Amino acid sequence: MGDTGRSAAARSSNGVSKYAWKVGEFAGIGVYVHATFLILIAWVMVMYVSAGQSVAQAAAGVGFIVAVFVCVVLHEFGHSLTARHFGIGTRSITLYPIGGMSRLERIPEKPSEEFIVAIMGPVVSVAIGGVIFVMLALTGHAVEMKKILLWNEASFLQRLMTVNITLAIFNLLPAFPMDGGRILRSLLAAHLGRLKATQIAAVVGKVMALIFGAVGLLSNPFLLVIAFFVWMGAAQESASEEMKSALEGIPVTRIAMTDFVSVAPSDPLTRVVELILHGPQQDFPVIEGGRLVGMVARNDVVAGLAKSGPDTPVAEVMRQDFPVISDPEMLASAVERLESSAFRALPILHDGRLAGLLTLENLVEFLMIQAALSRPGAKPLILR
Repeated sequence: MGDTGRSAAARSSNGVSKYAWKVGEFAGIGVYVHATFLILIAWVMVMYVSAGQSVAQAAAGVGFIVAVFVCVVLHEFGHSLTARHFGIGTRSITLYPIGGMSRLERIPEKPSEEFIVAIMGPVVSVAIGGVIFVMLALTGHAVEMKKILLWNEASFLQRLMTVNITLAIFNLLPAFPMDGGRILRSLLAAHLGRLKATQIAAVVGKVMALIFGAVGLLSNPFLLVIAFFVWMGAAQESASEEMKSALEGIPVTRIAMTDFVSVAPSDPLTRVVELILHGPQQDFPVIEGGRLVGMVARNDVVAGLAKSGPDTPVAEVMRQDFPVISDPEMLASAVERLESSAFRALPILHDGRLAGLLTLENLVEFLMIQAALSRPGAKPLILR
Protein backbone atom coordinates (compact mmCIF):
# COMPACT_ATOMS: atom_id res chain seq x y z
CA MET A 1 0.00 0.00 0.00
CA GLY A 2 1.37 3.38 -0.95
CA ASP A 3 0.59 6.23 1.43
CA THR A 4 2.09 9.51 2.51
CA GLY A 5 0.93 9.59 6.07
CA ARG A 6 0.00 12.81 7.82
CA SER A 7 0.73 12.54 11.51
CA ALA A 8 4.14 13.69 12.67
CA ALA A 9 3.87 12.06 16.07
CA ALA A 10 6.67 9.74 17.15
CA ARG A 11 8.56 10.20 13.90
CA SER A 12 12.10 11.20 13.05
CA SER A 13 13.03 13.88 10.54
CA ASN A 14 12.51 11.51 7.61
CA GLY A 15 8.98 10.70 8.72
CA VAL A 16 9.81 7.23 10.11
CA SER A 17 8.42 5.99 13.40
CA LYS A 18 10.98 5.75 16.19
CA TYR A 19 9.84 2.13 16.58
CA ALA A 20 11.16 1.18 13.13
CA TRP A 21 14.63 -0.09 12.21
CA LYS A 22 16.49 0.60 9.02
CA VAL A 23 17.34 -2.61 7.12
CA GLY A 24 18.73 -1.17 3.91
CA GLU A 25 18.73 1.58 1.32
CA PHE A 26 18.28 1.65 -2.46
CA ALA A 27 18.27 4.63 -4.84
CA GLY A 28 18.65 6.89 -1.82
CA ILE A 29 15.44 5.59 -0.19
CA GLY A 30 15.74 4.01 3.24
CA VAL A 31 13.80 0.78 3.92
CA TYR A 32 12.58 0.26 7.48
CA VAL A 33 10.85 -2.54 9.38
CA HIS A 34 8.38 -1.53 12.08
CA ALA A 35 8.63 -3.25 15.45
CA THR A 36 5.11 -4.68 15.04
CA PHE A 37 6.44 -6.74 12.13
CA LEU A 38 8.01 -9.02 14.76
CA ILE A 39 4.48 -9.88 15.91
CA LEU A 40 3.78 -11.38 12.48
CA ILE A 41 7.00 -13.42 12.57
CA ALA A 42 6.22 -14.68 16.07
CA TRP A 43 2.65 -15.53 15.07
CA VAL A 44 3.86 -17.58 12.07
CA MET A 45 6.29 -19.52 14.25
CA VAL A 46 3.64 -20.20 16.90
CA MET A 47 1.20 -21.45 14.24
CA TYR A 48 3.76 -23.90 12.88
CA VAL A 49 4.84 -25.16 16.30
CA SER A 50 1.25 -25.51 17.57
CA ALA A 51 0.43 -27.55 14.45
CA GLY A 52 3.19 -30.01 15.37
CA GLN A 53 5.59 -28.86 12.65
CA SER A 54 9.36 -29.08 13.04
CA VAL A 55 11.67 -26.15 13.70
CA ALA A 56 12.94 -26.45 10.12
CA GLN A 57 9.38 -26.19 8.77
CA ALA A 58 8.70 -23.18 11.00
CA ALA A 59 11.90 -21.54 9.72
CA ALA A 60 10.77 -22.23 6.14
CA GLY A 61 7.45 -20.56 6.94
CA VAL A 62 9.24 -17.49 8.27
CA GLY A 63 11.44 -17.52 5.17
CA PHE A 64 8.36 -17.43 2.98
CA ILE A 65 7.02 -14.42 4.90
CA VAL A 66 10.34 -12.65 4.40
CA ALA A 67 10.20 -13.44 0.65
CA VAL A 68 6.67 -12.02 0.48
CA PHE A 69 7.77 -8.79 2.11
CA VAL A 70 10.73 -8.48 -0.24
CA CYS A 71 8.09 -8.47 -2.98
CA VAL A 72 6.13 -5.85 -1.01
CA VAL A 73 9.26 -3.66 -0.92
CA LEU A 74 9.56 -3.99 -4.71
CA HIS A 75 5.86 -3.06 -4.96
CA GLU A 76 6.55 0.10 -2.96
CA PHE A 77 9.60 0.96 -5.06
CA GLY A 78 7.26 0.80 -8.04
CA HIS A 79 5.42 3.76 -6.51
CA SER A 80 8.54 5.56 -5.28
CA LEU A 81 10.64 5.43 -8.43
CA THR A 82 7.66 6.41 -10.57
CA ALA A 83 7.00 9.37 -8.26
CA ARG A 84 10.66 10.37 -8.63
CA HIS A 85 10.11 10.52 -12.40
CA PHE A 86 7.56 13.27 -11.70
CA GLY A 87 9.93 15.15 -9.40
CA ILE A 88 8.49 13.78 -6.14
CA GLY A 89 10.91 12.30 -3.64
CA THR A 90 10.29 9.46 -1.19
CA ARG A 91 11.46 9.88 2.38
CA SER A 92 11.23 6.22 3.35
CA ILE A 93 9.55 2.87 2.88
CA THR A 94 8.34 1.12 6.04
CA LEU A 95 7.10 -2.46 6.38
CA TYR A 96 4.20 -3.23 8.72
CA PRO A 97 2.46 -6.57 9.37
CA ILE A 98 -0.35 -5.56 6.97
CA GLY A 99 1.93 -4.33 4.18
CA GLY A 100 4.27 -1.56 3.13
CA MET A 101 4.03 2.23 3.19
CA SER A 102 5.91 4.62 0.89
CA ARG A 103 6.21 8.03 2.48
CA LEU A 104 6.19 10.38 -0.49
CA GLU A 105 7.07 14.04 -0.06
CA ARG A 106 3.69 14.87 -1.54
CA ILE A 107 0.86 13.29 -3.53
CA PRO A 108 0.94 14.21 -7.24
CA GLU A 109 -1.44 17.07 -7.99
CA LYS A 110 -2.15 16.11 -11.60
CA PRO A 111 -4.70 13.26 -11.88
CA SER A 112 -2.71 11.61 -14.66
CA GLU A 113 0.45 11.56 -12.52
CA GLU A 114 -1.36 10.23 -9.45
CA PHE A 115 -2.90 7.48 -11.59
CA ILE A 116 0.48 6.36 -12.94
CA VAL A 117 2.19 6.50 -9.51
CA ALA A 118 -0.65 4.54 -7.87
CA ILE A 119 -0.95 1.84 -10.51
CA MET A 120 2.77 1.10 -10.77
CA GLY A 121 2.73 -0.78 -7.44
CA PRO A 122 0.22 -3.39 -8.66
CA VAL A 123 2.02 -3.48 -12.03
CA VAL A 124 5.24 -4.48 -10.25
CA SER A 125 3.41 -7.18 -8.27
CA VAL A 126 1.86 -8.61 -11.46
CA ALA A 127 5.29 -8.48 -13.14
CA ILE A 128 6.85 -10.46 -10.25
CA GLY A 129 4.07 -13.04 -10.54
CA GLY A 130 4.64 -13.21 -14.31
CA VAL A 131 8.39 -13.72 -13.92
CA ILE A 132 7.80 -16.58 -11.47
CA PHE A 133 5.26 -18.13 -13.87
CA VAL A 134 7.84 -18.06 -16.70
CA MET A 135 10.51 -19.53 -14.40
CA LEU A 136 8.23 -22.40 -13.45
CA ALA A 137 7.30 -23.03 -17.08
CA LEU A 138 10.93 -22.98 -18.28
CA THR A 139 12.02 -25.41 -15.56
CA GLY A 140 9.26 -27.88 -16.42
CA HIS A 141 7.16 -27.18 -13.34
CA ALA A 142 3.60 -26.88 -14.60
CA VAL A 143 1.48 -24.33 -12.80
CA GLU A 144 -1.58 -26.38 -11.91
CA MET A 145 -4.57 -24.39 -10.69
CA LYS A 146 -5.55 -27.25 -8.38
CA LYS A 147 -2.21 -27.11 -6.56
CA ILE A 148 -2.30 -23.35 -6.34
CA LEU A 149 -5.75 -23.44 -4.75
CA LEU A 150 -4.61 -26.20 -2.36
CA TRP A 151 -2.05 -24.11 -0.52
CA ASN A 152 -0.24 -26.97 1.21
CA GLU A 153 0.36 -28.77 -2.08
CA ALA A 154 1.80 -25.73 -3.87
CA SER A 155 5.56 -25.19 -4.07
CA PHE A 156 7.39 -22.20 -2.60
CA LEU A 157 7.46 -20.38 -5.95
CA GLN A 158 3.84 -21.22 -6.78
CA ARG A 159 2.72 -19.76 -3.48
CA LEU A 160 4.89 -16.68 -3.97
CA MET A 161 3.39 -16.17 -7.43
CA THR A 162 -0.13 -16.47 -6.01
CA VAL A 163 0.62 -13.98 -3.24
CA ASN A 164 1.91 -11.37 -5.69
CA ILE A 165 -1.14 -11.66 -7.95
CA THR A 166 -3.40 -11.49 -4.87
CA LEU A 167 -1.47 -8.46 -3.60
CA ALA A 168 -2.02 -6.68 -6.92
CA ILE A 169 -5.75 -7.47 -6.96
CA PHE A 170 -6.23 -6.50 -3.31
CA ASN A 171 -4.45 -3.18 -3.78
CA LEU A 172 -6.67 -2.35 -6.75
CA LEU A 173 -9.75 -2.34 -4.52
CA PRO A 174 -11.17 1.22 -4.61
CA ALA A 175 -10.45 2.13 -1.00
CA PHE A 176 -7.87 4.34 0.71
CA PRO A 177 -5.12 3.70 1.66
CA MET A 178 -4.89 1.01 -1.04
CA ASP A 179 -3.68 1.97 -4.49
CA GLY A 180 -7.19 1.47 -5.90
CA GLY A 181 -8.46 4.37 -3.79
CA ARG A 182 -5.91 6.70 -5.35
CA ILE A 183 -6.62 5.35 -8.82
CA LEU A 184 -10.33 5.98 -8.31
CA ARG A 185 -9.60 9.49 -6.99
CA SER A 186 -7.39 10.30 -9.99
CA LEU A 187 -10.06 9.16 -12.47
CA LEU A 188 -12.76 11.19 -10.72
CA ALA A 189 -10.53 14.24 -10.23
CA ALA A 190 -10.07 14.62 -13.98
CA HIS A 191 -13.79 15.53 -14.20
CA LEU A 192 -14.95 16.57 -10.70
CA GLY A 193 -11.94 18.30 -9.15
CA ARG A 194 -9.64 16.90 -6.46
CA LEU A 195 -11.72 17.72 -3.37
CA LYS A 196 -14.98 16.23 -4.66
CA ALA A 197 -13.11 13.23 -6.06
CA THR A 198 -11.46 12.63 -2.67
CA GLN A 199 -14.78 12.84 -0.85
CA ILE A 200 -16.40 10.30 -3.19
CA ALA A 201 -13.40 7.96 -3.01
CA ALA A 202 -13.44 8.24 0.80
CA VAL A 203 -17.11 7.25 0.93
CA VAL A 204 -16.41 4.26 -1.32
CA GLY A 205 -13.52 3.33 0.98
CA LYS A 206 -15.71 3.46 4.07
CA VAL A 207 -18.30 1.24 2.37
CA MET A 208 -15.51 -1.23 1.58
CA ALA A 209 -14.43 -1.07 5.23
CA LEU A 210 -17.95 -1.93 6.37
CA ILE A 211 -18.00 -4.89 3.98
CA PHE A 212 -14.62 -6.09 5.28
CA GLY A 213 -15.86 -5.70 8.84
CA ALA A 214 -19.06 -7.64 8.22
CA VAL A 215 -17.23 -10.49 6.50
CA GLY A 216 -14.61 -10.45 9.23
CA LEU A 217 -17.24 -10.88 11.95
CA LEU A 218 -18.65 -13.89 10.13
CA SER A 219 -15.42 -15.58 9.08
CA ASN A 220 -11.91 -14.13 9.28
CA PRO A 221 -11.11 -11.79 12.23
CA PHE A 222 -8.05 -10.47 10.35
CA LEU A 223 -10.45 -8.68 8.00
CA LEU A 224 -11.55 -6.59 11.00
CA VAL A 225 -8.01 -5.20 11.22
CA ILE A 226 -8.04 -4.42 7.50
CA ALA A 227 -11.47 -2.80 7.88
CA PHE A 228 -10.15 -0.55 10.64
CA PHE A 229 -7.17 0.63 8.56
CA VAL A 230 -9.30 1.17 5.46
CA TRP A 231 -11.85 3.24 7.41
CA MET A 232 -9.12 5.31 9.08
CA GLY A 233 -7.29 5.74 5.78
CA ALA A 234 -10.43 6.99 4.04
CA ALA A 235 -11.27 9.42 6.87
CA GLN A 236 -7.70 10.71 7.06
CA GLU A 237 -7.41 11.26 3.31
CA SER A 238 -10.73 13.11 3.18
CA ALA A 239 -9.86 15.33 6.15
CA SER A 240 -6.41 16.07 4.73
CA GLU A 241 -7.79 17.11 1.35
CA GLU A 242 -10.49 19.28 2.95
CA MET A 243 -7.83 21.05 5.01
CA LYS A 244 -5.66 21.52 1.94
CA SER A 245 -8.62 22.96 0.03
CA ALA A 246 -9.32 25.40 2.88
CA LEU A 247 -5.71 26.62 2.71
CA GLU A 248 -5.57 27.11 -1.06
CA GLY A 249 -4.64 30.62 -2.17
CA ILE A 250 -3.69 31.82 1.33
CA PRO A 251 -0.11 33.12 1.72
CA VAL A 252 1.82 31.63 4.60
CA THR A 253 2.51 35.06 6.08
CA ARG A 254 -1.24 35.41 6.76
CA ILE A 255 -0.94 33.17 9.83
CA ALA A 256 2.80 33.42 10.53
CA MET A 257 3.93 33.83 14.11
CA THR A 258 5.85 37.12 14.09
CA ASP A 259 6.17 37.47 17.88
CA PHE A 260 8.72 34.73 18.52
CA VAL A 261 11.91 34.15 20.48
CA SER A 262 15.24 33.10 18.98
CA VAL A 263 18.42 31.79 20.60
CA ALA A 264 22.12 32.05 19.80
CA PRO A 265 24.46 29.10 19.10
CA SER A 266 26.44 29.95 22.24
CA ASP A 267 23.40 29.99 24.56
CA PRO A 268 23.31 27.11 27.09
CA LEU A 269 20.47 24.64 26.99
CA THR A 270 19.22 26.04 30.29
CA ARG A 271 18.26 29.20 28.37
CA VAL A 272 16.11 27.15 25.98
CA VAL A 273 14.55 25.24 28.87
CA GLU A 274 13.48 28.52 30.47
CA LEU A 275 11.89 29.65 27.20
CA ILE A 276 10.02 26.35 26.81
CA LEU A 277 8.70 26.42 30.38
CA HIS A 278 7.67 30.08 30.39
CA GLY A 279 6.33 30.55 26.87
CA PRO A 280 4.28 28.92 24.11
CA GLN A 281 7.23 28.09 21.81
CA GLN A 282 8.58 24.54 21.55
CA ASP A 283 11.01 25.02 18.64
CA PHE A 284 13.43 27.91 18.31
CA PRO A 285 15.34 29.49 15.42
CA VAL A 286 19.06 29.84 16.06
CA ILE A 287 20.38 33.24 14.94
CA GLU A 288 24.02 34.30 14.58
CA GLY A 289 25.06 37.62 13.09
CA GLY A 290 21.49 38.29 11.98
CA ARG A 291 21.38 35.02 9.97
CA LEU A 292 19.39 31.87 10.55
CA VAL A 293 21.97 29.13 11.16
CA GLY A 294 19.83 26.37 12.69
CA MET A 295 16.70 25.19 14.46
CA VAL A 296 16.50 23.56 17.87
CA ALA A 297 13.46 21.48 18.87
CA ARG A 298 12.25 20.52 22.33
CA ASN A 299 13.19 16.86 21.78
CA ASP A 300 16.74 17.91 20.81
CA VAL A 301 17.00 19.92 24.02
CA VAL A 302 15.82 17.01 26.18
CA ALA A 303 18.26 14.63 24.46
CA GLY A 304 21.10 17.16 24.88
CA LEU A 305 20.36 17.62 28.57
CA ALA A 306 20.43 13.87 29.17
CA LYS A 307 23.63 13.36 27.18
CA SER A 308 25.79 16.38 27.89
CA GLY A 309 24.19 18.40 30.68
CA PRO A 310 22.53 21.82 31.08
CA ASP A 311 25.59 23.89 30.13
CA THR A 312 25.78 22.36 26.64
CA PRO A 313 25.70 25.12 24.00
CA VAL A 314 22.79 25.19 21.58
CA ALA A 315 25.25 24.76 18.68
CA GLU A 316 25.85 21.15 19.73
CA VAL A 317 22.20 20.07 19.49
CA MET A 318 20.73 22.37 16.84
CA ARG A 319 19.83 21.01 13.42
CA GLN A 320 20.99 22.52 10.18
CA ASP A 321 19.07 20.21 7.84
CA PHE A 322 15.58 21.65 8.23
CA PRO A 323 12.98 22.82 5.69
CA VAL A 324 12.44 26.53 5.21
CA ILE A 325 9.46 28.43 3.82
CA SER A 326 10.00 31.32 1.45
CA ASP A 327 7.69 34.32 1.49
CA PRO A 328 5.27 34.54 -0.41
CA GLU A 329 4.67 30.76 -0.43
CA MET A 330 1.11 29.46 -0.12
CA LEU A 331 -0.06 27.67 3.03
CA ALA A 332 -1.15 24.46 1.28
CA SER A 333 2.39 23.52 0.19
CA ALA A 334 4.06 24.88 3.34
CA VAL A 335 1.84 22.78 5.62
CA GLU A 336 2.82 19.57 3.83
CA ARG A 337 6.46 20.23 4.68
CA LEU A 338 5.61 21.15 8.26
CA GLU A 339 3.61 17.95 8.79
CA SER A 340 6.36 15.72 7.44
CA SER A 341 9.18 17.43 9.34
CA ALA A 342 10.45 16.74 12.85
CA PHE A 343 9.52 20.26 13.97
CA ARG A 344 6.39 21.92 15.27
CA ALA A 345 7.53 25.18 13.69
CA LEU A 346 9.34 26.07 10.47
CA PRO A 347 11.09 29.37 9.70
CA ILE A 348 9.71 31.74 7.07
CA LEU A 349 12.38 33.65 5.17
CA HIS A 350 11.89 36.96 3.38
CA ASP A 351 14.83 38.08 1.23
CA GLY A 352 16.98 35.58 3.10
CA ARG A 353 16.13 36.89 6.56
CA LEU A 354 13.88 35.34 9.21
CA ALA A 355 10.42 36.93 8.98
CA GLY A 356 8.33 34.57 11.13
CA LEU A 357 7.47 31.00 12.04
CA LEU A 358 4.76 28.69 10.75
CA THR A 359 3.58 26.57 13.70
CA LEU A 360 1.17 23.69 14.07
CA GLU A 361 -0.59 25.60 16.84
CA ASN A 362 -1.22 28.64 14.60
CA LEU A 363 -2.43 26.34 11.84
CA VAL A 364 -4.93 24.57 14.11
CA GLU A 365 -6.21 27.89 15.48
CA PHE A 366 -6.59 29.29 11.96
CA LEU A 367 -8.61 26.24 10.85
CA MET A 368 -10.83 26.52 13.94
CA ILE A 369 -11.49 30.19 13.16
CA GLN A 370 -12.22 29.36 9.51
CA ALA A 371 -14.67 26.66 10.59
CA ALA A 372 -16.45 29.08 12.92
CA LEU A 373 -16.71 31.70 10.19
CA SER A 374 -18.10 29.18 7.70
CA ARG A 375 -21.39 28.91 9.60
CA PRO A 376 -24.40 30.61 7.97
CA GLY A 377 -24.65 34.35 8.63
CA ALA A 378 -21.08 34.72 9.94
CA LYS A 379 -19.20 37.84 8.90
CA PRO A 380 -15.91 37.33 7.05
CA LEU A 381 -12.68 37.94 8.92
CA ILE A 382 -10.07 39.96 7.03
CA LEU A 383 -6.51 39.24 8.15
CA ARG A 384 -3.76 41.65 7.18
